[in-house]
Amino acid sequence: MHYIPQILFLVLSAVAVYLFAKKAGEIRRNILLGKDEDLSDNKSLRWKNLMLLALGQKKMFKNPLVAVMHLVVYAGFIIINIEVLEIVLDGLLGKHRLFAGLIPQGLYAFLINFFEVLAVGVIVFCAAFLCRRNIIKLRRFISKDLNGWPRSDANYILATEIILMSLFLTMNAVDTLLQSRGVGHYAENPTGNFVFSSLLHPLFAGMGSGSLEAIERTCWWLHIAGIFAFLNYLPYSKHLHIMLAFPNAYFARLEPQGKIKNMPAIQNEVLYAMQPELAPTDATPPASFGAKDVFDLSWKNLLDAYSCTECGRCSAACPANLTGKLLSPRAIMMKTRDRLEEVGRNINLNKTFEADNKSLLHDYITVEELRACTTCNACVEECPVSISPLDIIVELRRNLIMEESNAPQEWNSTFSNIENNFAPWKFSPDERDKWAVEM
Repeated sequence: MHYIPQILFLVLSAVAVYLFAKKAGEIRRNILLGKDEDLSDNKSLRWKNLMLLALGQKKMFKNPLVAVMHLVVYAGFIIINIEVLEIVLDGLLGKHRLFAGLIPQGLYAFLINFFEVLAVGVIVFCAAFLCRRNIIKLRRFISKDLNGWPRSDANYILATEIILMSLFLTMNAVDTLLQSRGVGHYAENPTGNFVFSSLLHPLFAGMGSGSLEAIERTCWWLHIAGIFAFLNYLPYSKHLHIMLAFPNAYFARLEPQGKIKNMPAIQNEVLYAMQPELAPTDATPPASFGAKDVFDLSWKNLLDAYSCTECGRCSAACPANLTGKLLSPRAIMMKTRDRLEEVGRNINLNKTFEADNKSLLHDYITVEELRACTTCNACVEECPVSISPLDIIVELRRNLIMEESNAPQEWNSTFSNIENNFAPWKFSPDERDKWAVEM
Protein backbone atom coordinates (compact mmCIF):
# COMPACT_ATOMS: atom_id res chain seq x y z
CA MET A 1 0.00 0.00 0.00
CA HIS A 2 2.91 2.35 0.74
CA TYR A 3 3.98 2.29 -2.93
CA ILE A 4 0.54 2.89 -4.47
CA PRO A 5 0.96 6.72 -4.72
CA GLN A 6 4.35 6.24 -6.41
CA ILE A 7 2.91 3.74 -8.88
CA LEU A 8 -0.01 6.04 -9.68
CA PHE A 9 2.37 8.96 -10.16
CA LEU A 10 4.62 6.88 -12.45
CA VAL A 11 1.63 5.86 -14.58
CA LEU A 12 0.38 9.46 -14.76
CA SER A 13 3.84 10.73 -15.76
CA ALA A 14 4.36 8.02 -18.38
CA VAL A 15 0.96 8.59 -20.00
CA ALA A 16 1.44 12.39 -20.05
CA VAL A 17 4.93 12.19 -21.58
CA TYR A 18 3.84 9.57 -24.15
CA LEU A 19 0.82 11.55 -25.33
CA PHE A 20 2.83 14.79 -25.58
CA ALA A 21 5.67 13.10 -27.47
CA LYS A 22 3.20 11.50 -29.88
CA LYS A 23 1.51 14.79 -30.72
CA ALA A 24 4.84 16.64 -30.91
CA GLY A 25 6.01 14.03 -33.42
CA GLU A 26 2.90 14.59 -35.53
CA ILE A 27 3.46 18.37 -35.53
CA ARG A 28 7.08 17.89 -36.58
CA ARG A 29 5.96 15.57 -39.39
CA ASN A 30 3.34 18.10 -40.54
CA ILE A 31 5.88 20.94 -40.63
CA LEU A 32 8.27 18.82 -42.69
CA LEU A 33 5.55 18.27 -45.31
CA GLY A 34 6.60 21.69 -46.59
CA LYS A 35 9.23 22.26 -49.24
CA ASP A 36 12.85 22.39 -48.18
CA GLU A 37 14.41 25.78 -47.49
CA ASP A 38 17.94 26.44 -46.30
CA LEU A 39 17.94 28.83 -43.34
CA SER A 40 21.23 27.79 -41.77
CA ASP A 41 23.33 30.84 -42.64
CA ASN A 42 24.67 33.50 -40.26
CA LYS A 43 24.30 31.48 -37.07
CA SER A 44 25.50 34.28 -34.78
CA LEU A 45 22.73 36.62 -35.94
CA ARG A 46 20.20 33.82 -35.65
CA TRP A 47 21.19 33.15 -32.05
CA LYS A 48 20.94 36.88 -31.38
CA ASN A 49 17.40 36.89 -32.80
CA LEU A 50 16.50 33.93 -30.61
CA MET A 51 17.75 35.67 -27.47
CA LEU A 52 16.22 39.08 -28.25
CA LEU A 53 12.93 38.12 -29.91
CA ALA A 54 11.96 34.82 -28.27
CA LEU A 55 13.59 35.03 -24.86
CA GLY A 56 13.81 38.82 -24.44
CA GLN A 57 10.52 39.51 -26.29
CA LYS A 58 12.07 42.61 -27.85
CA LYS A 59 9.15 43.47 -30.15
CA MET A 60 6.68 43.35 -27.28
CA PHE A 61 8.37 46.39 -25.72
CA LYS A 62 6.77 48.73 -28.22
CA ASN A 63 4.12 48.78 -25.49
CA PRO A 64 6.27 48.63 -22.31
CA LEU A 65 3.47 48.05 -19.78
CA VAL A 66 1.96 45.11 -21.65
CA ALA A 67 5.45 43.80 -22.39
CA VAL A 68 6.39 43.70 -18.70
CA MET A 69 3.10 42.00 -17.82
CA HIS A 70 3.60 39.39 -20.54
CA LEU A 71 7.23 38.85 -19.55
CA VAL A 72 6.27 38.25 -15.91
CA VAL A 73 3.57 35.73 -16.92
CA TYR A 74 5.89 34.00 -19.38
CA ALA A 75 8.97 33.94 -17.16
CA GLY A 76 6.90 33.12 -14.10
CA PHE A 77 5.25 30.14 -15.65
CA ILE A 78 8.51 28.80 -17.10
CA ILE A 79 10.70 29.43 -14.03
CA ILE A 80 8.16 28.23 -11.49
CA ASN A 81 7.94 24.98 -13.38
CA ILE A 82 11.57 24.31 -12.44
CA GLU A 83 9.93 23.45 -9.14
CA VAL A 84 8.11 20.69 -11.05
CA LEU A 85 11.41 18.78 -11.09
CA GLU A 86 11.25 18.52 -7.31
CA ILE A 87 7.59 17.47 -7.45
CA VAL A 88 8.35 14.78 -10.04
CA LEU A 89 11.25 13.39 -8.02
CA ASP A 90 9.14 13.49 -4.84
CA GLY A 91 6.39 11.59 -6.62
CA LEU A 92 8.70 8.94 -8.08
CA LEU A 93 10.81 8.42 -4.94
CA GLY A 94 8.06 8.81 -2.35
CA LYS A 95 9.82 11.82 -0.77
CA HIS A 96 8.61 15.23 0.38
CA ARG A 97 10.53 18.40 -0.53
CA LEU A 98 13.54 16.38 -1.62
CA PHE A 99 15.66 19.42 -2.52
CA ALA A 100 15.15 20.99 0.92
CA GLY A 101 17.35 18.23 2.34
CA LEU A 102 19.96 18.45 -0.45
CA ILE A 103 20.73 22.17 -0.76
CA PRO A 104 21.34 24.84 1.91
CA GLN A 105 18.14 25.89 3.66
CA GLY A 106 18.77 29.57 2.86
CA LEU A 107 19.10 28.87 -0.86
CA TYR A 108 16.00 26.68 -0.88
CA ALA A 109 13.98 29.34 0.92
CA PHE A 110 15.22 32.00 -1.51
CA LEU A 111 14.16 29.92 -4.52
CA ILE A 112 10.68 29.14 -3.22
CA ASN A 113 10.19 32.78 -2.16
CA PHE A 114 11.24 33.88 -5.65
CA PHE A 115 8.83 31.36 -7.18
CA GLU A 116 6.03 32.71 -4.98
CA VAL A 117 6.70 36.29 -6.07
CA LEU A 118 6.47 35.15 -9.69
CA ALA A 119 3.34 33.12 -8.92
CA VAL A 120 1.58 36.19 -7.55
CA GLY A 121 2.70 38.15 -10.60
CA VAL A 122 1.27 35.45 -12.89
CA ILE A 123 -2.08 35.50 -11.04
CA VAL A 124 -2.37 39.31 -11.11
CA PHE A 125 -1.37 39.77 -14.73
CA CYS A 126 -3.36 36.79 -16.03
CA ALA A 127 -6.39 38.37 -14.36
CA ALA A 128 -5.50 41.65 -16.11
CA PHE A 129 -5.23 39.86 -19.47
CA LEU A 130 -8.63 38.24 -18.91
CA CYS A 131 -10.05 41.72 -18.28
CA ARG A 132 -8.43 43.06 -21.47
CA ARG A 133 -10.06 40.27 -23.46
CA ASN A 134 -13.48 40.04 -21.84
CA ILE A 135 -14.28 43.35 -20.11
CA ILE A 136 -12.27 46.08 -21.86
CA LYS A 137 -12.56 44.06 -25.11
CA LEU A 138 -9.67 45.46 -27.14
CA ARG A 139 -10.54 45.56 -30.83
CA ARG A 140 -8.08 42.84 -31.86
CA PHE A 141 -9.52 40.49 -29.23
CA ILE A 142 -13.14 40.81 -30.35
CA SER A 143 -12.42 40.34 -34.06
CA LYS A 144 -14.47 37.70 -35.83
CA ASP A 145 -11.16 35.87 -36.48
CA LEU A 146 -11.43 34.59 -32.91
CA ASN A 147 -15.07 33.53 -32.93
CA GLY A 148 -15.61 30.12 -31.36
CA TRP A 149 -12.76 27.99 -30.11
CA PRO A 150 -9.85 30.51 -30.49
CA ARG A 151 -11.46 32.98 -28.09
CA SER A 152 -12.25 30.26 -25.55
CA ASP A 153 -8.75 28.81 -25.91
CA ALA A 154 -7.11 32.03 -24.71
CA ASN A 155 -9.46 32.28 -21.73
CA TYR A 156 -8.92 28.63 -20.77
CA ILE A 157 -5.16 29.07 -20.73
CA LEU A 158 -5.26 32.23 -18.60
CA ALA A 159 -7.70 30.65 -16.14
CA THR A 160 -5.56 27.49 -15.95
CA GLU A 161 -2.44 29.49 -15.11
CA ILE A 162 -4.29 31.31 -12.32
CA ILE A 163 -5.53 27.98 -10.90
CA LEU A 164 -2.09 26.33 -11.07
CA MET A 165 -0.39 29.24 -9.33
CA SER A 166 -3.12 29.35 -6.67
CA LEU A 167 -2.66 25.62 -6.01
CA PHE A 168 1.09 26.21 -5.65
CA LEU A 169 0.60 28.96 -3.06
CA THR A 170 -2.07 27.00 -1.15
CA MET A 171 0.13 23.91 -1.09
CA ASN A 172 3.02 25.92 0.38
CA ALA A 173 0.77 27.59 2.97
CA VAL A 174 -0.65 24.32 4.29
CA ASP A 175 2.73 22.57 4.10
CA THR A 176 4.46 25.19 6.27
CA LEU A 177 1.60 25.08 8.78
CA LEU A 178 2.03 21.31 9.08
CA GLN A 179 5.78 21.82 9.52
CA SER A 180 5.17 24.22 12.39
CA ARG A 181 2.97 21.60 14.04
CA GLY A 182 5.64 18.92 13.64
CA VAL A 183 3.31 16.61 11.71
CA GLY A 184 4.93 13.46 10.24
CA HIS A 185 7.22 13.78 7.24
CA TYR A 186 6.41 17.51 6.88
CA ALA A 187 8.74 18.20 9.80
CA GLU A 188 11.66 16.17 8.37
CA ASN A 189 12.95 18.98 6.11
CA PRO A 190 11.71 22.23 7.70
CA THR A 191 11.84 25.20 5.36
CA GLY A 192 10.29 27.98 7.43
CA ASN A 193 7.52 30.21 6.11
CA PHE A 194 7.48 31.73 2.64
CA VAL A 195 6.77 35.31 1.65
CA PHE A 196 3.25 35.07 0.18
CA SER A 197 1.92 31.66 1.19
CA SER A 198 2.39 32.62 4.84
CA LEU A 199 -0.26 35.32 4.31
CA LEU A 200 -2.77 32.49 3.76
CA HIS A 201 -2.10 30.88 7.16
CA PRO A 202 -5.08 32.56 8.88
CA LEU A 203 -7.40 30.81 6.40
CA PHE A 204 -6.23 27.37 7.53
CA ALA A 205 -5.00 27.88 11.10
CA GLY A 206 -8.25 26.67 12.66
CA MET A 207 -8.28 23.35 10.79
CA GLY A 208 -7.11 20.04 12.21
CA SER A 209 -3.87 18.49 11.00
CA GLY A 210 -5.75 15.70 9.20
CA SER A 211 -7.72 18.21 7.15
CA LEU A 212 -4.56 20.16 6.35
CA GLU A 213 -2.82 17.01 5.14
CA ALA A 214 -5.80 16.26 2.88
CA ILE A 215 -5.68 19.79 1.46
CA GLU A 216 -1.90 19.65 0.92
CA ARG A 217 -2.08 16.29 -0.87
CA THR A 218 -5.04 17.42 -2.98
CA CYS A 219 -3.22 20.61 -4.04
CA TRP A 220 -0.05 18.62 -4.75
CA TRP A 221 -1.83 16.11 -6.99
CA LEU A 222 -3.95 18.73 -8.74
CA HIS A 223 -0.90 20.93 -9.32
CA ILE A 224 1.18 18.25 -11.00
CA ALA A 225 -1.79 16.70 -12.82
CA GLY A 226 -2.72 20.19 -14.04
CA ILE A 227 0.79 20.75 -15.36
CA PHE A 228 0.73 17.42 -17.20
CA ALA A 229 -2.69 18.29 -18.61
CA PHE A 230 -1.41 21.73 -19.65
CA LEU A 231 1.57 20.08 -21.36
CA ASN A 232 -0.76 17.95 -23.47
CA TYR A 233 -3.12 20.83 -24.16
CA LEU A 234 -0.33 23.00 -25.60
CA PRO A 235 -0.05 21.21 -28.99
CA TYR A 236 -3.74 21.86 -29.64
CA SER A 237 -3.59 25.48 -28.51
CA LYS A 238 -2.23 28.79 -29.72
CA HIS A 239 0.03 28.62 -26.67
CA LEU A 240 2.25 26.19 -28.56
CA HIS A 241 4.20 29.38 -29.28
CA ILE A 242 5.66 29.01 -25.77
CA MET A 243 7.87 26.33 -27.33
CA LEU A 244 7.96 27.15 -31.04
CA ALA A 245 8.80 30.85 -30.62
CA PHE A 246 12.43 29.81 -30.09
CA PRO A 247 13.02 27.86 -33.33
CA ASN A 248 10.84 30.30 -35.23
CA ALA A 249 12.94 33.26 -34.10
CA TYR A 250 16.15 31.37 -34.88
CA PHE A 251 15.02 30.47 -38.41
CA ALA A 252 13.58 33.91 -39.20
CA ARG A 253 14.55 35.20 -42.62
CA LEU A 254 17.39 37.69 -42.43
CA GLU A 255 16.79 39.58 -45.68
CA PRO A 256 15.56 43.19 -45.42
CA GLN A 257 11.79 43.40 -45.02
CA GLY A 258 10.16 44.20 -48.32
CA LYS A 259 12.51 42.02 -50.33
CA ILE A 260 10.25 39.52 -52.06
CA LYS A 261 11.87 36.23 -52.96
CA ASN A 262 12.15 35.78 -56.72
CA MET A 263 11.27 32.58 -58.57
CA PRO A 264 14.43 31.21 -60.22
CA ALA A 265 12.40 29.27 -62.79
CA ILE A 266 10.77 32.49 -64.03
CA GLN A 267 14.04 34.41 -63.96
CA ASN A 268 15.63 31.70 -66.09
CA GLU A 269 12.77 31.74 -68.60
CA VAL A 270 13.25 35.50 -69.07
CA LEU A 271 17.01 35.03 -69.36
CA TYR A 272 16.63 32.27 -71.94
CA ALA A 273 14.18 34.39 -73.96
CA MET A 274 16.73 37.21 -74.09
CA GLN A 275 19.75 34.96 -74.61
CA PRO A 276 18.57 31.66 -76.14
CA GLU A 277 22.15 30.41 -76.38
CA LEU A 278 22.23 30.06 -72.58
CA ALA A 279 19.22 27.74 -72.43
CA PRO A 280 20.15 24.16 -71.51
CA THR A 281 19.02 21.51 -73.97
CA ASP A 282 17.48 19.38 -71.24
CA ALA A 283 15.63 22.18 -69.43
CA THR A 284 12.27 21.13 -68.03
CA PRO A 285 9.61 23.61 -66.93
CA PRO A 286 8.66 23.65 -63.26
CA ALA A 287 5.70 21.48 -62.27
CA SER A 288 3.82 24.41 -60.75
CA PHE A 289 4.18 28.03 -59.70
CA GLY A 290 3.44 29.41 -56.27
CA ALA A 291 1.42 27.47 -53.72
CA LYS A 292 -2.05 25.99 -53.82
CA ASP A 293 -1.88 23.80 -50.73
CA VAL A 294 0.29 23.42 -47.65
CA PHE A 295 2.58 20.97 -49.48
CA ASP A 296 3.64 23.81 -51.81
CA LEU A 297 4.71 26.11 -48.97
CA SER A 298 8.12 25.87 -47.30
CA TRP A 299 8.61 24.17 -43.93
CA LYS A 300 9.29 27.65 -42.49
CA ASN A 301 5.85 28.84 -43.61
CA LEU A 302 4.32 25.85 -41.84
CA LEU A 303 6.42 26.45 -38.71
CA ASP A 304 5.09 30.03 -38.79
CA ALA A 305 1.53 28.70 -38.82
CA TYR A 306 2.11 26.57 -35.73
CA SER A 307 3.99 29.40 -33.97
CA CYS A 308 1.22 31.99 -34.35
CA THR A 309 0.15 33.42 -31.01
CA GLU A 310 -3.15 34.74 -32.44
CA CYS A 311 -2.39 38.04 -30.68
CA GLY A 312 -3.75 40.02 -33.64
CA ARG A 313 -1.00 42.64 -33.73
CA CYS A 314 -0.50 41.85 -37.42
CA SER A 315 -4.17 42.42 -38.28
CA ALA A 316 -4.33 45.55 -36.10
CA ALA A 317 -1.48 47.03 -38.18
CA CYS A 318 -2.76 45.82 -41.59
CA PRO A 319 -4.04 48.77 -43.69
CA ALA A 320 -6.32 46.47 -45.68
CA ASN A 321 -7.90 45.15 -42.49
CA LEU A 322 -8.21 48.64 -41.00
CA THR A 323 -10.16 49.83 -44.05
CA GLY A 324 -12.68 47.02 -43.72
CA LYS A 325 -11.37 44.63 -46.34
CA LEU A 326 -11.66 40.90 -45.78
CA LEU A 327 -7.93 40.32 -45.30
CA SER A 328 -6.66 39.49 -41.80
CA PRO A 329 -3.04 38.30 -41.58
CA ARG A 330 -3.89 36.53 -38.31
CA ALA A 331 -6.66 34.60 -40.07
CA ILE A 332 -4.20 33.64 -42.85
CA MET A 333 -1.97 31.95 -40.27
CA MET A 334 -4.88 30.33 -38.42
CA LYS A 335 -6.36 28.94 -41.64
CA THR A 336 -2.98 27.61 -42.75
CA ARG A 337 -2.62 25.79 -39.42
CA ASP A 338 -6.19 24.47 -39.66
CA ARG A 339 -5.51 23.06 -43.13
CA LEU A 340 -2.21 21.56 -41.98
CA GLU A 341 -3.93 19.88 -39.03
CA GLU A 342 -6.58 18.48 -41.39
CA VAL A 343 -3.83 17.08 -43.62
CA GLY A 344 -2.20 15.56 -40.54
CA ARG A 345 -5.43 13.81 -39.53
CA ASN A 346 -5.73 12.48 -43.08
CA ILE A 347 -2.23 10.99 -42.83
CA ASN A 348 -2.95 9.52 -39.39
CA LEU A 349 -6.02 7.79 -40.80
CA ASN A 350 -4.60 6.60 -44.11
CA LYS A 351 -0.86 6.28 -43.26
CA THR A 352 -0.20 8.58 -46.22
CA PHE A 353 -2.04 11.61 -47.56
CA GLU A 354 -4.99 10.74 -49.75
CA ALA A 355 -6.48 13.48 -51.92
CA ASP A 356 -9.50 15.06 -50.25
CA ASN A 357 -10.42 17.49 -53.05
CA LYS A 358 -9.55 20.42 -50.81
CA SER A 359 -6.75 22.95 -50.84
CA LEU A 360 -5.52 25.87 -48.77
CA LEU A 361 -6.31 28.20 -51.67
CA HIS A 362 -10.06 28.63 -52.20
CA ASP A 363 -11.24 26.16 -49.52
CA TYR A 364 -9.57 27.99 -46.63
CA ILE A 365 -8.20 31.27 -47.96
CA THR A 366 -10.23 33.19 -50.50
CA VAL A 367 -9.20 35.15 -53.56
CA GLU A 368 -10.70 38.31 -52.05
CA GLU A 369 -8.42 38.05 -49.00
CA LEU A 370 -5.32 37.62 -51.15
CA ARG A 371 -6.09 40.50 -53.49
CA ALA A 372 -6.57 42.90 -50.58
CA CYS A 373 -2.91 42.60 -49.50
CA THR A 374 -0.71 45.60 -50.38
CA THR A 375 2.54 43.72 -49.51
CA CYS A 376 3.44 46.59 -47.16
CA ASN A 377 5.05 44.24 -44.57
CA ALA A 378 3.23 45.85 -41.63
CA CYS A 379 2.17 42.38 -40.42
CA VAL A 380 5.75 41.08 -40.57
CA GLU A 381 7.08 44.10 -38.69
CA GLU A 382 4.50 43.77 -35.90
CA CYS A 383 4.78 40.03 -35.22
CA PRO A 384 6.55 39.42 -31.89
CA VAL A 385 7.76 35.93 -32.92
CA SER A 386 9.02 36.59 -36.46
CA ILE A 387 6.08 35.17 -38.42
CA SER A 388 5.54 36.28 -42.04
CA PRO A 389 1.93 36.01 -43.25
CA LEU A 390 3.10 37.90 -46.33
CA ASP A 391 5.20 34.95 -47.55
CA ILE A 392 2.12 32.73 -47.64
CA ILE A 393 -0.02 35.42 -49.28
CA VAL A 394 2.56 36.01 -52.04
CA GLU A 395 2.93 32.28 -52.79
CA LEU A 396 -0.85 31.80 -53.02
CA ARG A 397 -1.18 34.86 -55.26
CA ARG A 398 1.53 33.53 -57.53
CA ASN A 399 -0.47 30.36 -57.98
CA LEU A 400 -3.61 32.35 -58.72
CA ILE A 401 -1.90 34.42 -61.39
CA MET A 402 0.45 31.91 -62.99
CA GLU A 403 -1.54 28.70 -62.70
CA GLU A 404 -5.15 29.91 -62.87
CA SER A 405 -4.68 33.21 -64.76
CA ASN A 406 -6.95 34.57 -62.07
CA ALA A 407 -6.43 38.33 -61.80
CA PRO A 408 -8.60 41.46 -61.93
CA GLN A 409 -8.71 43.24 -65.27
CA GLU A 410 -6.70 46.14 -63.82
CA TRP A 411 -3.87 43.78 -62.97
CA ASN A 412 -3.97 42.16 -66.42
CA SER A 413 -3.63 45.58 -68.04
CA THR A 414 -0.59 46.28 -65.91
CA PHE A 415 0.94 42.90 -66.77
CA SER A 416 0.33 43.55 -70.47
CA ASN A 417 1.93 46.98 -70.30
CA ILE A 418 5.00 45.59 -68.53
CA GLU A 419 5.29 42.84 -71.14
CA ASN A 420 4.93 45.17 -74.13
CA ASN A 421 6.21 48.52 -72.87
CA PHE A 422 8.58 47.45 -70.07
CA ALA A 423 6.66 49.70 -67.68
CA PRO A 424 3.24 49.63 -65.98
CA TRP A 425 1.98 52.52 -68.14
CA LYS A 426 0.55 52.37 -71.65
CA PHE A 427 3.26 54.44 -73.30
CA SER A 428 5.77 53.34 -75.89
CA PRO A 429 9.35 53.00 -74.60
CA ASP A 430 10.41 55.35 -77.42
CA GLU A 431 8.29 58.12 -75.93
CA ARG A 432 9.45 57.64 -72.34
CA ASP A 433 11.48 60.88 -72.27
CA LYS A 434 8.93 62.93 -74.18
CA TRP A 435 7.76 64.69 -71.01
CA ALA A 436 11.11 66.48 -70.78
CA VAL A 437 11.12 67.91 -74.32
CA GLU A 438 9.61 71.26 -73.39
CA MET A 439 11.80 71.75 -70.31
